[in-house]
Amino acid sequence: MLSSTGYGVTNAHEPLSQLDFTRRDLRADDVQIDILYCGVCHSDLHTARNEWGNTVYPVVPGHEIIGRVAAVGGQVRRFKKGNLVGVGCMVDSCQHCSACAEGLEQYCENGFVGTYNGEEMHSGGMTYGGYANNIVVRDKFVLSIPDNLDPASAAPLLCAGITTWSPLRQWQVGPGKKVGIVGLGGLGHMGIKLAHAMGAQVVLFTTSPEKREDATRLGADEAVVSRNASEMEAHRNSFDFILDTVAAPHPLDPFIELLKRDGTMTLVGAPASPHPSPQVFNLIMKRRRLAGSLIGGIAETQEMLDFCGERGIISDIEMIRIQDINTAYERMLKGDVKYRFVIDMASLKQRA
Repeated sequence: MLSSTGYGVTNAHEPLSQLDFTRRDLRADDVQIDILYCGVCHSDLHTARNEWGNTVYPVVPGHEIIGRVAAVGGQVRRFKKGNLVGVGCMVDSCQHCSACAEGLEQYCENGFVGTYNGEEMHSGGMTYGGYANNIVVRDKFVLSIPDNLDPASAAPLLCAGITTWSPLRQWQVGPGKKVGIVGLGGLGHMGIKLAHAMGAQVVLFTTSPEKREDATRLGADEAVVSRNASEMEAHRNSFDFILDTVAAPHPLDPFIELLKRDGTMTLVGAPASPHPSPQVFNLIMKRRRLAGSLIGGIAETQEMLDFCGERGIISDIEMIRIQDINTAYERMLKGDVKYRFVIDMASLKQRA
């Protein structure tokens, strides 16, 4: 077994602290990675505190992982020692259902294996994530990181990037499309950057007027304060697509009303409690669609990384030490980060 050191929790009420654990031995189709950086996602906090009610303790969070290949199994051909690679939200899937066959492993009909808090398909043990010094992953779920991207700033692309990229691609965002992004956080700031790079007209919706300037810097053509009725009314019936990134319950109707006929609003934020139900007439009177989207498949994640490499797109980050993770969680809850914390895993000291 591979000895590992990381930060995690053994119950929902304690702060994260250093844990020692083991990972599986390298299999023929595995890649062993020394972790350099790991982004901090709101899902990490939800899981650590069991806010979704499905956490199996102990849990080591982290699914925005950048590292270098330390070793490969005998059947691995795509990677070699020293390669800069990434691991996102999945580390395995059944590989034989219709979803997997289409490259949509995130919708695996037998359930994909999460990078953390997931049950391994072969050993039956639980997976542990990227708040750690190393990880072992099936080679099909390892991603190549473009050499021109800053590794730390590329880490959030493995979740925040693909979570916004997949629906933007699915609903064919591009030139001539008017696109709204709800919320300017870890997901929202990537949504703006990607939609802008795809050639769309981009409007940010925020409850914070002070975020207007940042929205423009990130690529938005306009920022609308969603609590301002006149600003919202000016955009009624005009959007082709709206991407809602907010991870807290909020009314959806004010945004649905901004969609044109046949427009789509897609939810990617995952609140711990439900949104208020939307008015059905707001949907049926304009044939509008309310949809959801979950991360992305491995092929489209690589497509997104290559797109970002070609255009130099990275996340706006604040680097932290692993010892500051509990403070980072509290700041994240307050929206006090622009726009993603990334852990420098060099700060993790292994126990003697």
